[in-house]
Amino acid sequence: MTRRSGLLFGVGAYVWWGLFPGFFPLLLPAGAIEVLAHRYVWTAVFLVVVLLVGRKLSELRRLSRQTWLLLACASALIGINWGTYIYAVTNGHVVDAALGYFINPLVSVALGVVILRERIRRPQLVALVIAVAAVALLTMQVGGVPVIALALATSFGLYGLVKKIVTADPRVSVAVESLLALPLAAGYLIALQVSGHAHFVGHGEGHTALMVLSGPVTAIPLLMFAAAAQRLPLVTLGLLQYLNPGLQMLWGVLIDHEAMPAARWAGFALIWLALALLTMDALKRRPEIPDEDVDLVVPESSSR
Repeated sequence: MTRRSGLLFGVGAYVWWGLFPGFFPLLLPAGAIEVLAHRYVWTAVFLVVVLLVGRKLSELRRLSRQTWLLLACASALIGINWGTYIYAVTNGHVVDAALGYFINPLVSVALGVVILRERIRRPQLVALVIAVAAVALLTMQVGGVPVIALALATSFGLYGLVKKIVTADPRVSVAVESLLALPLAAGYLIALQVSGHAHFVGHGEGHTALMVLSGPVTAIPLLMFAAAAQRLPLVTLGLLQYLNPGLQMLWGVLIDHEAMPAARWAGFALIWLALALLTMDALKRRPEIPDEDVDLVVPESSSR
């Protein structure tokens, strides 16, 4: 039962993230920075309520100075990731966003080797070489570096690296990340409103409600992910992550009708080959984990 509920939470989180390309275009004509600011504000409000209900608000006072600094870095990195993603899905670059999240596991491996001095196994090295070849191919195809994909993969990879070091409850850490950005985000929204360039009101009550919903829409899959992380082996959770970019790619091709020339298909095929090598290597080295209830200690979750 524990594994089954964990699988449901995990699938729910990644499918939710995979359907994001259908939500953020609804917030137009608001620009990416304005949507990002609203996302920070309403995520902070929502998670403060979650902390109050869960009686976790007092844990904010027990965080060390180092943890606050790390979470400040995490807040900046996830802001870059969110802002880039919002720009991508509202400007016809959903497939590029999907590519970024396909590349992300490979970036994580590279950061583990370079920053954490982890040993790299031969399948991982081969996967990284293939991924570099894929990025080179896609660069030639578009006539320039795939900035959106690389920005998403790098910012989220670095975000994961920071969160690996932090040892706070994910509800607390994500709330802190949002709260740290709250003054800047709220100040920006107030300035927009005063200058007459805001899109929060004046476009109908439905549009205003959707802006407010950007907070729960952001936070709920994070909480679902945390619940899944309690119940599932890390390998299973890692394999589920491919649901997100897979759904995003399908959305970009089938719904938004983005162009997919042969060179782009070839680049994606190389990325999938690299991911297949990583997956087989992870499955081969998977330890036997008993199917039993786990303690209610939530590991750090990722954010999207």
